[in-house]
Amino acid sequence: MIINRRPFNLHPLIRLTIYVAIVFCTWISTGLAQTVPEAGIDSLFAEVDNRTSPGAVVGILLDGEVVFKQGYGLACLEYSIPNSTFTVFDIASVSKQFCGLAVAMLVEEGRLSLDDDIRRYISEVPDFGTTITIDHLVHHTSGLRDWPGTLSLAGWRMDDIILFKDILRMVQFQKDLNFTPGDEYLYSNTGYNLLAEAVARITGSSFREWTDERIFGPLDMEDTHFHDNHQDVVPNRAWAYRKENGVFQRIENGLTAMGSSSLYTTVDDLMKWVKNFDSKIVGGVEAHRLIENRGVLNNGKKIAYAFGQNVGRYRGLKTVSHGGSWAGFLTHLLRFPEQRFAVVLLSNNPTFRAGRVAYHLADLYLEDALEPVSAEQSPGLKEEVKVPAEILDLYLGSYRLGPGWFVTITREGDQIYAQASREDRFPMKPVSRREFWVEDYGASIVFETKGKKQAPLFRYRGIRAPRVIFVVPPAEALVEYTGDYWSHELKTSYTFLVKDDELIARHQKHEDIRFSPTIRDTFESEAWWMREIVFVRDGMNRLNGMLVTSGRSRNQRFIRVSL
Repeated sequence: MIINRRPFNLHPLIRLTIYVAIVFCTWISTGLAQTVPEAGIDSLFAEVDNRTSPGAVVGILLDGEVVFKQGYGLACLEYSIPNSTFTVFDIASVSKQFCGLAVAMLVEEGRLSLDDDIRRYISEVPDFGTTITIDHLVHHTSGLRDWPGTLSLAGWRMDDIILFKDILRMVQFQKDLNFTPGDEYLYSNTGYNLLAEAVARITGSSFREWTDERIFGPLDMEDTHFHDNHQDVVPNRAWAYRKENGVFQRIENGLTAMGSSSLYTTVDDLMKWVKNFDSKIVGGVEAHRLIENRGVLNNGKKIAYAFGQNVGRYRGLKTVSHGGSWAGFLTHLLRFPEQRFAVVLLSNNPTFRAGRVAYHLADLYLEDALEPVSAEQSPGLKEEVKVPAEILDLYLGSYRLGPGWFVTITREGDQIYAQASREDRFPMKPVSRREFWVEDYGASIVFETKGKKQAPLFRYRGIRAPRVIFVVPPAEALVEYTGDYWSHELKTSYTFLVKDDELIARHQKHEDIRFSPTIRDTFESEAWWMREIVFVRDGMNRLNGMLVTSGRSRNQRFIRVSL
């Protein structure tokens, strides 16, 4: 039935009053956005704002509304296709918050508990003699080794086809944990892959099917899916590129790591996702309350990580954020929930600093709400002081930040420098006699002193780095470390030999890896998956194996099988 309705016949003065009110309300809701000129935003993307290189796409929301969206650079260099807000990106680890909400929804429905042992749902996970719970997995406190470093050590290259089932199979063969579950926070993609598999087994649907039905469909995210088949054709897909000898080369991406990564989506769709944090159309109030619950370690310390997001503060305001990096894609999703402000940033250029740009955009839009940056918050703002050379000399030497991660302090005249493993040398600005700001690190190094003796350690970002003395064995002594070393867990071996007076590791799928000695029986390399190796000895002081550590996979055991 059609009802014909006559329009209200309002007095002209009333119509004018209503019009002015509408214009005023519109100005109030969008006025903050209008104070930010597009040129100021565009300047942050100048390095990728061209038609000859890969670029980025940004979306900005304020008060639940999109106030800016724009693409820069190319999505596909082969066909000169520009990036746009409907270009599909692999958003890498920003995917984790979708997996986190999926888990929270099942908790709310009573289909799993955070205290459940993961082996209740995935029996193939080894029994490590201690329980790994769902809570451990969502907060990266499980101790499970991270699959990128572990598979690389096993001989995989990151441009290989890496299937979801390959990662699950890797877990089956794992022999040890990095640490007792709950003792530490150590980021592990592997944990989120197990969560995705648990969701699938609990619901009886594939993780892709379940998220399509329960998350992406209701939010009308039509260009979003968890990529479970590396051969799928994805319309409007971006490719990532890197420069080699001044020429762009495409980076292959054959990964299907659902849960931890491999979510393909657009800026337009992600802005719908951001709006759901207010509307809670998907998830409901309780699930959304749960996903901001930060993890708690066994010692009672609360960490920043919560269900695929980092909860923190920036210049006095609460933030919820996560970044991602994979196969040349760099992504960042930054929210200021109390201001209902968010930045969605996707890039297919691996040199673009997505996280830094996201916070610069927040500075532009939230200038009136943000606290001024103080010298206490950023020691780089402090005035430089004069430190006598005899004091500087107490700080010179090498310090150990972690496995295969050393910093060497040197001096030239009145200037001291910091050089970390596999990095350039950077100047240090003295802001007190013990504290030195390193601009390139965005943080201070603070030395501990004991009278006029050499500093025994320094502190950096909460890390206690003790002084170490490098032991450089003569070339002829390196022969002792040669031979074949086999990992039963990884089903792979490395052959160590001496070449040009250096210790070399050889593997059938990797280029030769060169090692430099650090402390006794310990070597570091430029291969990120073999950051440090420690040769181990038996009771008669004979070398019989080695332990290999990368950033997130510790003490992988190899036995010496031949000389």
